[in-house]
Amino acid sequence: MRQPAGFVDPQNPTAVCKLHKSLYGLKQAPRQWFQKLTSFLQTQGFTFSRSDPSLLILNTDQTQLYILIYVDDFLVTGNNAAAIQRLLQQQKTQFALKQLGNVSLFLGIQVIQSKTGLFLSQQHYATKILHDAGFKDCKPAPTPVTPSSKAQLTVIPPFSDPSLYQRLAGSLQYLSITRPDIAYATNRICQHMQNPTEQDFNALKRLLRYINGTLSYGLPITIGNLDLHSYSDADWASDASDRKSISGFCTFLGPNLISWTVKKQPTVAKSSTEAEYRSLSVAASEVLWLRRLARELHLPQPSPTTTIHCDNTSAIAIAKNLVFHARTKHIEID
Repeated sequence: MRQPAGFVDPQNPTAVCKLHKSLYGLKQAPRQWFQKLTSFLQTQGFTFSRSDPSLLILNTDQTQLYILIYVDDFLVTGNNAAAIQRLLQQQKTQFALKQLGNVSLFLGIQVIQSKTGLFLSQQHYATKILHDAGFKDCKPAPTPVTPSSKAQLTVIPPFSDPSLYQRLAGSLQYLSITRPDIAYATNRICQHMQNPTEQDFNALKRLLRYINGTLSYGLPITIGNLDLHSYSDADWASDASDRKSISGFCTFLGPNLISWTVKKQPTVAKSSTEAEYRSLSVAASEVLWLRRLARELHLPQPSPTTTIHCDNTSAIAIAKNLVFHARTKHIEID
């Protein structure tokens, strides 16, 4: 550390100030703030969720309150409006609290309320990405990616501005929070952030053109049943550079999509069955976590297991067969 300008002691030029409390911007400041906030909430009867460390739950005889924390922004909900108001009034004695009423904007995600439910949208954020990239008036594209072509043997020149590519790719990752339709395209783009080429930037431009034509897209949350069901799929050896497969799965709570993932598998699968089974394994792990979280949110799942849909006959046959042999030992572990 060093003293800021104007605070240096001429007699002790190497001395620094001792901090009596953490300052905003220091490495330990976020941890200290989180500890102070959660310590106060724990004195009010809240406990940490076992599934999500940023979720605190108050569960009494007739009252359930939930607080979801992201740094210094948090959502409060529950079944007792009076208890929520009492909690916020108590927090005002400890913190400089600004109450914004019903949620309308949270971390750049716009929440539109209607009689049928909620609609989550990042239209403002998507418009800002297009403006920063200079694609605000570009021609829309019908799909986020072009049909895959065979691997080119020619040397593709590197992109001239890697920092621009990396900045846009990172922004698209955050946009995919409410846009599952761009999850796969964003995953492909982010795999080339270290050394992007002109071809990679063309793929990014294609995605930006698609976003420009679908600015109003978002994630609807409607009233319905509360049963979990999941879908799993894999694209075997789809990456021509390393022949690794792509796993993808999505999970619904009733009619609402609540979780989805597109990710390259860590190792090479020697068959489409193996690739599909690994994708099933990851989807099952996600479902187990969601079931634990649903139980903490008082959304019990009456069925013993959630249905996971898969379109690979061999993977389904292995999943049903309790007898494994040497060639399927790795699958047995999954």
